[in-house]
Amino acid sequence: MLVVPLVTLSAARAQEEGKRANLPDAPAAKQNGTAPRQKPENGRLKTTLEILGKRSLFFPDLATDKGPLSSGKKLELAVDETIAPSRFLASAFTASISQARNTLPGYGQEWGGYGKRFGSSMASGASSHLFGTFLLPAMLRQDPRYFVKLRGGAGQRVTYAFRRVLVTRTDDGGEAFNWSGLIGSLFAESLANSYLPDGERTAGKTFTRFGIRMGFSAASNVVKEYWPTIFKSLRMSKLVPSEQSDPGTVTPPSPTVPPRKPH
Repeated sequence: MLVVPLVTLSAARAQEEGKRANLPDAPAAKQNGTAPRQKPENGRLKTTLEILGKRSLFFPDLATDKGPLSSGKKLELAVDETIAPSRFLASAFTASISQARNTLPGYGQEWGGYGKRFGSSMASGASSHLFGTFLLPAMLRQDPRYFVKLRGGAGQRVTYAFRRVLVTRTDDGGEAFNWSGLIGSLFAESLANSYLPDGERTAGKTFTRFGIRMGFSAASNVVKEYWPTIFKSLRMSKLVPSEQSDPGTVTPPSPTVPPRKPH
């Protein structure tokens, strides 16, 4: 009589152990050996470089790398500058000023006169880009692009922008007098005498227009210098130039490692 309960109890224990063996293991906590990634801090310089990482449609001559441009690329750049939005806006602005001051009286007033002023401004701009961005830089091996300074105070950057009117970068990374930009603009204004009114076809008027063009070039350089900052504030980073802009004049400092404390 005692054997029957013992056999029954033993069979029940064996069955319970079998059920426990068939149960799935409890999920183990995953060990994450790597520390959670922290997003890098976007400082002012890094954000500017990220904005410069895209080629500018508004200012195609903003440099995107430090390599030299081939003659074909310089011709392509000249075409891009001629049809850039900045060129149309500049021509529209100068035509409006000329219309208001009646500086080209031979064109008259109203919309017809404004159209002639706008067209002549676009034509002189195209000539300037042809000479100053393609032909002369290809011959003199000069780089017609603008390299943003990025570092320094406002005074230093504005001075640098003005200086780039007279000093340009060469294809081998050096600096040289900006013969391409100056002579190219002078050639463009001389060529403009073929379509401007008769009263504007004098040496004095030609050099006056040349001086005005140089002043606009200096102002344009200042805008280009702060172009990444402008787009950063407007959060419109899709229309701008490259993170290697100004590779020749700006070398980011190497990160400093703090000294280890003695144990």
